[in-house]
Amino acid sequence: MNIWFDLSNSPHINLFGAMIRDLQQAHEVIITCRPLANTVDLLDLHGFKYTVVGTHYGGKLINKIFGFPIRAWHMKKFLVKKNIDVAISQSTFNAPLVSRLLGIRCIYMNDNEHALGNIPAFLCANKIMIPEFLSIKKLKKQLANPKKIVQYPGVKEGIYLWELNERLDQQILDKKNTLRSTVYIRPEPWTAQYYKGSKNFMDTLILGMKDEVDIILLPRGNEQAQYYLDAKFEGIRVIKTALDIADIAPDCDLFIGAGGIMTREMAVLGIPTISVYQDELLDVDRYLLTQNAFLHRPHLTAEEALQYLKQSSRQAPNRELLEKGRQAYDKIKSAIVNG
Repeated sequence: MNIWFDLSNSPHINLFGAMIRDLQQAHEVIITCRPLANTVDLLDLHGFKYTVVGTHYGGKLINKIFGFPIRAWHMKKFLVKKNIDVAISQSTFNAPLVSRLLGIRCIYMNDNEHALGNIPAFLCANKIMIPEFLSIKKLKKQLANPKKIVQYPGVKEGIYLWELNERLDQQILDKKNTLRSTVYIRPEPWTAQYYKGSKNFMDTLILGMKDEVDIILLPRGNEQAQYYLDAKFEGIRVIKTALDIADIAPDCDLFIGAGGIMTREMAVLGIPTISVYQDELLDVDRYLLTQNAFLHRPHLTAEEALQYLKQSSRQAPNRELLEKGRQAYDKIKSAIVNG
């Protein structure tokens, strides 16, 4: 069987990495990607063979609309002779359209009910796989056919964290004692279509903490990296290359994120986590809040963050979500292979 994965953003490598290796034992796997965030770097880090198709068209909606058919055309041209049997992607809006044009069975996954790109993806996909708590009523408003929808247990992050956690346990135990705590910070998504919150609102927080803790900033792309390399942020370590979860989790005493997958990953792993996301929360974040997995403080101050760091400690990973993730992994793999 020829299986096509389109990995259009860096988190997709962690999501599908173990599954790709698993499937490669018995099937041919074709990977396409685009040069967004650290996607290409992470693919290289994990040793995957891939083909870059298209580019990223920035944060403006008009540019995204213009770029959508262009990347779809390039993908169709690349895949037309690959004899693909099934396509799978997470929040990659081009893949379902290309699959429909080529007559390929397509599985589309998403846990973001605010993404406008869901509309063409839902219309074109053969199967829509979403987490168990996601509102089907909201997806129907985006033209999703309920007959196509299959819900998997837990959260998307559990699909890969259940396997990764087994490797992280010893690394966390081996973490060296340091006098200063390490705080990882993930800023807001400047170019995401769905994000309508403030920009650079974390600057005061970062500047207020940097003399008290070691801050490692994880930018969402080169433009954001350059912004935080300004002299006023001197003393902050800005990561410009790919950094895997396995590199972050053992060293992280507190994670502060403006929403996104990385924030949820740290929360599921039991790392003290604060979300400062300023837009409407996704259903997945609301679900994790009911699990007391993280704090949501949109207007977090440096004083509040440092106090929380002093009071908090790493907890055991959420075993229920990890076990559900293992079940979800098997369910998705079965859908790929068996239909």
